[in-house]
Amino acid sequence: MQDTLRGGLELARPANCVAAGVLTGTGAFVAGIGGATVPTALAVATTAVAVAAGNAINDYFDREIDAINRPDRPIPRGAVSPRGALVLSAALFGLAIGFAALLPLAALAIAAVNLVALVTYTTVFKGTPGFGNALVSYLVGSTFLFGGAAVGSLDAPLVLAVLAALSTFTREVIKDVEDLAGDREEGLRTLPVAIGARRSLWVGVATLAVAVGVSPLPYLLGTFGATYLVLVAVADAVMLYATYESFADPAAAQGHFKYGTFLAAAAFVVGRLVLVV
Repeated sequence: MQDTLRGGLELARPANCVAAGVLTGTGAFVAGIGGATVPTALAVATTAVAVAAGNAINDYFDREIDAINRPDRPIPRGAVSPRGALVLSAALFGLAIGFAALLPLAALAIAAVNLVALVTYTTVFKGTPGFGNALVSYLVGSTFLFGGAAVGSLDAPLVLAVLAALSTFTREVIKDVEDLAGDREEGLRTLPVAIGARRSLWVGVATLAVAVGVSPLPYLLGTFGATYLVLVAVADAVMLYATYESFADPAAAQGHFKYGTFLAAAAFVVGRLVLVV
């Protein structure tokens, strides 16, 4: 029983849920609408629960691939049954929909689109070269939009959504290179399977270069103060290094890349906070 509960928690991936919730909260904060505590909290909760649901259903559909790439995950090691993972995902999706229904129409529309995207990613598009990566990138970027929509403003979070989506695309490509053996064995047509690992990584380099080039834009638009430039430069450097590292060690690189994305989120928050103060 204890292993089952632990397995269910592992399926949800709490760290990812918290990170996604933080991005949604950041989107609401950057939108600059003061006093919207309740809708912000609802949006953060919706995001965290929806991500947990998406993680669970992803593991359900990836159970055969994970038996090769990640045998220690809950389903391959027998801690959670495939049916149990599916039931958990459905329950979490239902809870997320209930939260989203309490938010403004624009936020509800984004939540509905994202719900479809989460399900179709694992069932249809994950094995489509490049498209699956783009869909995940949209989902990450949309967390900022969702936070802004929850408090009634999409202008400022839109730039952040684009930056987050571009950098996420690079990280997703690195992850696919890491999973190349299992994906090929399962017959998935990911980008590295279709065009090769090295070419895929160069696609990721090009995408990240665009993100780095655009990253000063929030400062130039007056959305963030000068502190943002300093912090985002550090985040850019970490992600650039991780991308370089991915050519030799994609497993370590994608972990390091995540640190860069967290630093970028911190740059968004501090940049806006300093501007407000």
